[in-house]
Amino acid sequence: MSAYLRKRQDLVRYFTLRLSSAAAAEDLVQEIYLRIAQPQAADPGNPEAYLYRVGSNLMLDRLKQQRRAAARDHAWQDSRYVRIGGEEAANDPPAEEALDARARLQTILQAVEELPPQRRRAFRLHKLEGLTHADTAAAMGISRSAVEKHISAALRLILARLGR
Repeated sequence: MSAYLRKRQDLVRYFTLRLSSAAAAEDLVQEIYLRIAQPQAADPGNPEAYLYRVGSNLMLDRLKQQRRAAARDHAWQDSRYVRIGGEEAANDPPAEEALDARARLQTILQAVEELPPQRRRAFRLHKLEGLTHADTAAAMGISRSAVEKHISAALRLILARLGR
């Protein structure tokens, strides 16, 4: 701990140069303190070198986290927007398409709710929860053939409601 107190200002200057930010360096030096304040298995041979090594490792971890966050944000930005003539435009569907999709979804949900209970359960297990026909049959205690008939009938009703 005494090595930390002696070297604190040097650590701040050292990491300010590397991070190009006095505030980030202060945060990092504070994190070094939190790290060394915890009980350690062995006493480091050179406490000053240990402080710089802990700080460097923390700095590298932060930089990796920042890079991952930037990549994640960039990927999200690319998925949400498209560039047209150097300008960003939302990659959302036109309003009419969105309204049509909502109306179709509402029609499907209403059709599913109108299914007989056993057929609705088979449809939900298979189509919404992703169970196979065999797993759905096991969960419901019926044959696989019965599940296939329930799913087929449910899909026919939904398609009829959608006008297809």
